[in-house]
Amino acid sequence: MTKPTPNEIGKGYDAFADLLDQLWGENLHHGYWDDPSVTLEEATTRLTDRLTGMLPLHAGDRLLDIGCGNGEPAIRMATANDVMVTGISISEKQVERANDRAYKADVDDRVVFEYADAMELPYEDGSFDVVWALESLHHMPDRWHVIRQAARVLRPGGRLALGDFLLVPSPAGLEADAERVREVGKGVVAVVSLDEYQAHLREAGLEPESAEDVSQYTRPSWAKAAERFEELREQALQHIEAAQFEVTLGRFRAFSEEPSLGYVLLTARKPE
Repeated sequence: MTKPTPNEIGKGYDAFADLLDQLWGENLHHGYWDDPSVTLEEATTRLTDRLTGMLPLHAGDRLLDIGCGNGEPAIRMATANDVMVTGISISEKQVERANDRAYKADVDDRVVFEYADAMELPYEDGSFDVVWALESLHHMPDRWHVIRQAARVLRPGGRLALGDFLLVPSPAGLEADAERVREVGKGVVAVVSLDEYQAHLREAGLEPESAEDVSQYTRPSWAKAAERFEELREQALQHIEAAQFEVTLGRFRAFSEEPSLGYVLLTARKPE
C-alpha cells in the first residue's frame, strides 16, 4: 500500500479541522487533570504550562513548534516568555488559523506559522534555541527521523521539549504490554518505553535531561474525548462512515482504560 504524502495527510487535517477543534479544544492536545473539576480547555493549558516549566526559556529565544495545531501553545509561550516562535504544520488550514490567532493576540511580530514537513525541516543547522513537539510525533511516519531533524536545527546548548505517548510496563511484562497496546491502538498510537525513547535521543546526539511520567494526569483526556466525540456524532458522520465512527469511539474508551498506555514529558539538550 502506498503511503499518503504529507500534502494528502495535511488535506485530511484540513477536512476535519472544525471537528478536531470541538473534540480536543483550542490546544489540540491532551489535558493535565491534577484537578478533576477543571474544563478541557483549562486542563490542556495546564499540560502546555507543565512542559514549558521544564525549560529554561529566556527573552528572545528562538523556538520551533513542530506540529503547531492552531497555534495556541506557541502564542501562550511567546506571550508569557517573550520568545520568538516559528510553528509548522502540514495542514494549510491550521497554519491559516494559527497566523490569524497570532494577529488577534498582537504577537504576529514574533510568532509566525508556516507550512512545512517535520520530516524535512526547511531550516539551517543551529537555527533554534528550543525545538518543541507536544503530542505531534506519534503522527509522524518516523518519529526518530524527526528527532534527528530537530537535533540538527538546534543550536549547541539548545533544548528539545517533547510530550508523547509512552509504554508503561506493568508486572505482566513489557512484551505483553506492548502487544496489548498495539491491539488497542491498531497503529494509531505507536508507543515505546522511556528507555527506548532516551536511547534514540542519544543516538540523535542529544543528552536526555528531565523526564516526567504524567500518565495518571493525562489519561482522563481519553474519556473526555469519548464524551465529546459522542456529542459530535451528527457532525462527525458528515465526514466519516458510521462504522469508522464506532471504531474511533471505541478506541477512545479503550485507551482510557489501558494502564500501559502512558504519557511522558521530557527534555533533552544538545551538547555545546
